[in-house]
Amino acid sequence: MLGNRSRDTAPELALRRACHALGLRYRVDHPLPGMPRRRGDLVFTRARVAVFLDGCFWHRCPEHYRPPGTNPGFWDGKTARTAARDQDTDARLAGAGWTVVRVWAHEPVDRCAALVHRAVRGYDPPIIGPRS
Repeated sequence: MLGNRSRDTAPELALRRACHALGLRYRVDHPLPGMPRRRGDLVFTRARVAVFLDGCFWHRCPEHYRPPGTNPGFWDGKTARTAARDQDTDARLAGAGWTVVRVWAHEPVDRCAALVHRAVRGYDPPIIGPRS
């Protein structure tokens, strides 16, 4: 458990770089309004957009999640609580007028950055990365 980072993971750093390249400025691992102990991976306070980059195991990705073979009862309960907390966070933020962007860690970074850009600025970003 000590090896599991709560922030600055490789996918998170890649998303931050891509968003920064698009001209977006954000707060990292920022507390969410009215929700103690809950933090957004990228938070755009003025635009009221919270971005969450979810890992496949902890957040039960429908494509990649596989229950562990060791102590499945414990892990099933733990990941179920995480998924329920995600839904509660989304509902509470939406109720407060925020936009929530949730992306999976396995999704292409440029696609995720485009979703974030659209949520923050309201239009499609310019092309990022090499043109083919």
